[in-house]
Amino acid sequence: MLYRVLAELVLIFHFGSVLFMVLGGLLVLRWRLVLWPHLAAVLWGVLVQCANWTCPLTPLENRLRGLGGEAGYEGGFVEHYVRAVLYPEHLTYSFRFTLGVLLIVINLFVYAYLVFRMRRAVRARLA
Repeated sequence: MLYRVLAELVLIFHFGSVLFMVLGGLLVLRWRLVLWPHLAAVLWGVLVQCANWTCPLTPLENRLRGLGGEAGYEGGFVEHYVRAVLYPEHLTYSFRFTLGVLLIVINLFVYAYLVFRMRRAVRARLA
């Protein structure tokens, strides 16, 4: 039971990490301290996708499930709906590469807006 709970916590953390990579730039618009952790997370996400690596959280979760006596990934809502996004084993390398590029593009738009807003504020102060 404990290992299954730990596996679920890893899965939830993994999902949260992916959300932070994709949408964390929006947090940077509000809290500048999030900037460096977000950039590090985006870099990691792009490397994992474009280099076709396996995130270490995936084998950790699988190991915990094995220790918990689980044979597969049957289960609740999080497992059923999130797993396909986090563990896209059936996806081709080119699609994973596209996801990495998309991650860059989304965050470039957010950071371009941030820079634009900061420049506008500086010009307003100087005028």
